[in-house]
Amino acid sequence: MAAKWTPDSWRGHKGIQMPAYRDAQALAAVEAQLGQFPPLVFAGEARNLKAELAKVASGDAFLLQGGDCAESFAEFHPDNIRDTFRVLLQMAVVLTFASKLPVVKVGRMAGQFAKPRSADTEVIGGVELPSYRGDNVNDIAFTKEGREPDPQRMVQAYNQSAATLNLVRAFSTGGYASLDRVHGWMLDFMGRSPWAAKFEQMADQIGQALDFMRACGLSAETVPQLGGTSFYTSHESLLLPFEQALTRRDSLTGDWYDTSAHMLWIGDRTRFDGSAHVEYLRGIGNPIGLKCGPSLEPDALLRLLDTLNPAREAGRITLITRYGHDKIEAGLPKLVRAVMREGHPVVWSCDPMHGNVVKAANGYKTRPFDRILAEVRGFFAVHRAEGSFGGGIHAEMTGQNVTECTGGAIAITDEGLADRYHTHCDPRLNAAQSLELAFLLAEMLNEELKERRAAA
Repeated sequence: MAAKWTPDSWRGHKGIQMPAYRDAQALAAVEAQLGQFPPLVFAGEARNLKAELAKVASGDAFLLQGGDCAESFAEFHPDNIRDTFRVLLQMAVVLTFASKLPVVKVGRMAGQFAKPRSADTEVIGGVELPSYRGDNVNDIAFTKEGREPDPQRMVQAYNQSAATLNLVRAFSTGGYASLDRVHGWMLDFMGRSPWAAKFEQMADQIGQALDFMRACGLSAETVPQLGGTSFYTSHESLLLPFEQALTRRDSLTGDWYDTSAHMLWIGDRTRFDGSAHVEYLRGIGNPIGLKCGPSLEPDALLRLLDTLNPAREAGRITLITRYGHDKIEAGLPKLVRAVMREGHPVVWSCDPMHGNVVKAANGYKTRPFDRILAEVRGFFAVHRAEGSFGGGIHAEMTGQNVTECTGGAIAITDEGLADRYHTHCDPRLNAAQSLELAFLLAEMLNEELKERRAAA
């Protein structure tokens, strides 16, 4: 248990990137209501994830974390949940087959609503209103009424998260995640990709492996691991009144857990010394992510690690690097060296999305696929050079056929962005781009593992 910590001790620290609610009584009433709601996830599940992440930290597994930039109330539909879940499973199969490592699957879903903003207000046509901070805070519509933070939105976010989790759990264990199905989905994708021949070769090898296992009497009916999968949820721990309301003491261990998700992370803007977000997260037993950008110096990172993981528990901390394709190879090595020198057991994961946002000529915010790929390559190059393990990827993506990131094998141009640009916040990889990234990532990971095995 963290010393001198309570679920509300964050209120005595500096809290930023949270809305100012006008009606304190209405906020308190919602917090009390949420405090009586059932947990969304369970402490035992969070501990299972921590154990799986400990294997990633030791180089014996790989972390795949992905999903929406920000979930929305308007796009809440079972097909959208299903399609994103399906693409994550496809990506995991590609990575598992190439690396021969188990893949830990964590979705940015069932709670990824709140978003940090660069300014508290925005001005359109001479009108200044509060910034949109996610559907669990206010409305994306630029109106005075819509932009007013409304605590009742937290209740709607809870209900949507519960329904999403219910469906994801059904997909994970009810046959939808069977390896045979995932293989079939891969074949469907290959028919639409210019990389079809290369992808088909891997799909054929997976099919041959499945045929061999069936001949040996191993199938989804006899081996549960072939018929289902473990799948976890995560989101940025930004709206602390919501997180506090879902904090529960585990009846088995007596430790506190945030039951809103299996894994929570601290953003690049809220990880400073004295932060309310750091104070809150240091006291919960969940696995914790920490975004690491160009402004983070080694000494500050080591202080955060000592605060968040004083017992140096493997699987507790995932460091999610977000530099930009042109900065990662210069900025990341000093952090890796400091962490290795001090012996902190962390998972290193690459977020190649947030540092590579550009504005297209037609005004759309986008992320060029070649820059995303370049940052991933730089990430692995640094870890190979430093003798550490690049163990994860953190991507904003969707199973929908959107046009938000340019490039990829099915090339999306600046002019094509307007076709299906649906994001509520930042541009996401679509299904084809996500799976293409997985194949390219598998090649890089395989190279890294070959070097590690040769050195051993």
